[in-house]
Amino acid sequence: MARVDAAADPWLGRWLPLARERAGSAPILELGCGPGGDTATLVEAGFRVVAIDRSAEAIAAARGRVPEAAAEFHCRDFREPFPPAVAADAGVGVVVASLSLHYFPWAETRALANRIRATLWPGGVLLCRLNSTNDVHSGAGGGHPEIEPHYYSVNGRQKRFFDREAVDALFSDGWRTLSVEEMVIHRYALPKAAWEVVLEKPMTPPGSCRPT
Repeated sequence: MARVDAAADPWLGRWLPLARERAGSAPILELGCGPGGDTATLVEAGFRVVAIDRSAEAIAAARGRVPEAAAEFHCRDFREPFPPAVAADAGVGVVVASLSLHYFPWAETRALANRIRATLWPGGVLLCRLNSTNDVHSGAGGGHPEIEPHYYSVNGRQKRFFDREAVDALFSDGWRTLSVEEMVIHRYALPKAAWEVVLEKPMTPPGSCRPT
């Protein structure tokens, strides 16, 4: 699906106040930055960003969109260890993962969600978007070979599609859901159905008691 100008998909705008509240002095970690549309939005809002993408072409395009001092780019698979600036021992307050967490087997996707949570400090938030099972233009329900439930080989690329049950299952351990909404977005040449999910790492683990 061909990309169009990210200005047609200004999804991050409404979450910038929350990001500003939770980011503190740490950079924002962006997983799957692509050509840098969301990176530019974050930088223009005054954030520092550590951005990761496995495509060298995408990283080169992203570098051209933002001032060099405002973002740190890494060309790698983000299933690998995160860069030192945002490693779990340092921690961050905000992670952004827009349309980038739905390419992996379920066990790897769950492990990645857990690692993101470990990287966030208590009260930190994940802003993410995921393919919807209604995303017919990207391959949902299109008769593609199924690898796992809702996980297909679409024209040689593995893609996962989420219904609400799968969204809840992915973030069932150690997260508090702040917002979850299925919507149609216009980032590409054809409309795309996606889940927009905002989650918080609780200040205290689920089931624990606050001291009195």
